[in-house]
Amino acid sequence: MAIELLCRKIGMTQIFDEAGDAIGVTVLDAAPNSVVQKKSVEKDGYTSLQLGFGERRPSRTPKGQLGHFEKAGVAPKRVLAESRVSPEVAAAYEVGAEIPVSIFEVGQAVDAIGQSRGRGTAGVVKRHNVAVKRKTHGTHEAFRHSGSIGAGSYPGRVIKGMVMAGRFGNDRITSLNLKVVKVDADRNLIYLRGAVPGHKNAIVRLRPSVKARH
Repeated sequence: MAIELLCRKIGMTQIFDEAGDAIGVTVLDAAPNSVVQKKSVEKDGYTSLQLGFGERRPSRTPKGQLGHFEKAGVAPKRVLAESRVSPEVAAAYEVGAEIPVSIFEVGQAVDAIGQSRGRGTAGVVKRHNVAVKRKTHGTHEAFRHSGSIGAGSYPGRVIKGMVMAGRFGNDRITSLNLKVVKVDADRNLIYLRGAVPGHKNAIVRLRPSVKARH
């Protein structure tokens, strides 16, 4: 029940810590999120904050959304997303307020939620790491095939969960327990140790870790 800050993935780089070790980090553009709408238990049945991220020209914004933004007193935003929060957290913010990246601190464990890159239709080797058959005598065109998928007489069907070829990627992925290495409040940047799902310029939602190791 914490705020999920909307960020834009810039890419990966490396920085050096105090010991001189290189650390691979993902850089996120965490420009301030604007509170566009508040929802309450009395009116909506649950408590949440609707956050807006990224600038958008009014001429490229639908008229219905323009009225929504004007009512909140904020400039049109490119991305709108709800963040389910507790009533105590919602009470700390008013419509039109901005939530900066400074809500996170160095050393904090966070979760990054994003949409993984789509790979299209992929085979079992790429999709499920199935072993490639030996390219020796007797093996012909089935080097990267899945092979047998079940017995014929009994059970006479394909067991559920059998790994097969199909659509790969383009799924909602949550990377847990990523460590915040650096927070640059002046440039609205946050550096996370490790990889974050999504392509460059993808939208990533950042929240305090729900399974932080103590």
